[in-house]
Amino acid sequence: MNVYSDSSHIALKYLKDTEVNIKNVLLMTGDFNIRDSLWNSVFPFHSSVSNDLIIIADSFNLSLSNPTNPCPTRYSDTAEESNSVIDLIFLWCGLYKLDCHSIHPGNHLSLDYAPLSIEIPIIKEVIQSLKLTIHPKSDQETVFVEEVISNFKNLDTSVIDDSDKLESIVN
Repeated sequence: MNVYSDSSHIALKYLKDTEVNIKNVLLMTGDFNIRDSLWNSVFPFHSSVSNDLIIIADSFNLSLSNPTNPCPTRYSDTAEESNSVIDLIFLWCGLYKLDCHSIHPGNHLSLDYAPLSIEIPIIKEVIQSLKLTIHPKSDQETVFVEEVISNFKNLDTSVIDDSDKLESIVN
């Protein structure tokens, strides 16, 4: 999931206040626009907005990934404002082997941000399984088709008046 939350933290407020039905999030990354001592050791303050972000990440079973080369992800174009870390990666808690993203500072003269990069190794995995088949015109096929027809006949479709009830019946 890629998130851009503006300086008013609209995306985070949406994720916090809305019951988001997103399943199987393995990675959440983006520009969260939150300066905080939790992910930037040179920034002296902690923000309550950071707590919201951590709670949101936790609700997806995600934890903050630590870069292999800590450095700013946002470079200020004004002398009054310091560089900061506002781009973050959160990984599914079971992906500890992948917790090694890097930051590519690049050319600060032309970019005001440093792109994040995470390398996800692709492994070859062979899954052995038995292929279950029902032979056409066999007794097994006849029994299977009868069971499917019987299950469909037993569905109570008299109360389907919205998509939630249809979804409940189908599941």
